[in-house]
Amino acid sequence: MSNDPSTPSGSPGDDGLPPEIMRIFRDLNGGRDLPPQLVEQLRAMGIADADPAQVAAMTSQVKAMFTPGAMSKGVDVTSAVTAARKVAEGDDGAGDRTMGEREHGLADQAVRVASLWLDQVTDLEAPALTGAALSRTDWIEATMPVWASLVDPVADGLSGAIRTSMTSRLDEPGAPDLQALGLPAGMDLSALQQQLAPFVDTMASQLMTAQTAEAVGALSADTLTATEAGVPLLTTQVGLLPGNVAAFAEGLEVSLDEVWLHLAAREAARMRLFTAVPWIGPQILAAVQAYARGIAIDTDAIDAAVREVDPSDPVALQEALTGGFLNPSPTAAQEQALVQLETWLALVEGWVEHVAARATDAHLPHTAAMTETIRRRRATGGPAEKTFAGLVGLELRPRRLRDAANLFAALEERVGATGRDGVWAHPDVAPTGADLDDVLGFVERTAAGGSSASDDLDAALESILREADEGGSAAGGSGASPDGQ
Repeated sequence: MSNDPSTPSGSPGDDGLPPEIMRIFRDLNGGRDLPPQLVEQLRAMGIADADPAQVAAMTSQVKAMFTPGAMSKGVDVTSAVTAARKVAEGDDGAGDRTMGEREHGLADQAVRVASLWLDQVTDLEAPALTGAALSRTDWIEATMPVWASLVDPVADGLSGAIRTSMTSRLDEPGAPDLQALGLPAGMDLSALQQQLAPFVDTMASQLMTAQTAEAVGALSADTLTATEAGVPLLTTQVGLLPGNVAAFAEGLEVSLDEVWLHLAAREAARMRLFTAVPWIGPQILAAVQAYARGIAIDTDAIDAAVREVDPSDPVALQEALTGGFLNPSPTAAQEQALVQLETWLALVEGWVEHVAARATDAHLPHTAAMTETIRRRRATGGPAEKTFAGLVGLELRPRRLRDAANLFAALEERVGATGRDGVWAHPDVAPTGADLDDVLGFVERTAAGGSSASDDLDAALESILREADEGGSAAGGSGASPDGQ
């Protein structure tokens, strides 16, 4: 048998098989010639009779399968978008529709009006953004990169768990069933183990891509505005989803125009906060990723899946893991990340709720009712949100929204709107979970931070904001206390 590299491309060697294919399998076998039984298996597959075009295609596929760096890691954004769009559109393609000029005009007008109202109740700088009407697929395409970044740590952990499980199978006493792994029998196991890493990475990528697509596709049917989840999914536009807004408005004793304006005010307020306070968005994303990075994979579930199905078939593997593969017991690090995340989400949504209500109260007759309706909606979540929770083990819900809204309302009453918004100057100044437990105490400490006089407090807050803008320390402005309060 000959595996001579000098054999002309496309010409069969002494064994009657294409040298390109044989060279790849020899590399997988640690550089040694293949056992006769494996050569016979390859002949039985018809490789010897393949034409040059088929040989070229087969060579490309095999190289892609076992070449490090040629395969995927983490969530494949492009594939996830395609799959999520199918979920959003439904089986008949009627679940979504393209937004026209009328919808874009209505969204832009609502955002412009809401922004003017917000200018009257907050000094935070308004972003130079326009309103946009988003279809479900528009939202999916625009936000998927951020969703993928949140799920990627889970994909890495899953890949490691599958690799460990498959390797343990190869190390078990007796001859391992390599064909069950989608590979020919007779290969050198040590060489094979080294080659499995990119293969497993791709399996985990395909699995997490499919599940992320399913979750985001389902979320697209529920979300009313681009960043309603409280995560900075968009940075370039204030987006509303007219189709979802219309469905939400059904059953409310409020006109659709008023619903639009109220939601526009909330979304514009959220985007204003993310833009004017550049540290809060990254803090939220970092907390989600920290939680996801610490997720423990249920190795028993992985072992069972790998043993029961063909792990080279990502669809079968996904079905086998439908029941879940995350260890439900959070680590201490995860608990800390979760507390921080819930605090940030509550503070963002509490500020948005309070400021949007202040902005719309004089203009919209049902502000109080709408505020309570949306508060209940955010507190309870829905099936789509729970689907996403299955990916990273947590629900993106501001559990302490009411406490945070009360904090900002009390803060404004005590130190004014400027003092209220001044707590966003730096993470060290912002309220903590403990402050949400003692709202009045935080308000009094903030009011006394610079001086008993209100004008001195304003001067201290302005100093903190100015130093943050200049890149200096935000914790020691003129007239401020050592902790920036």
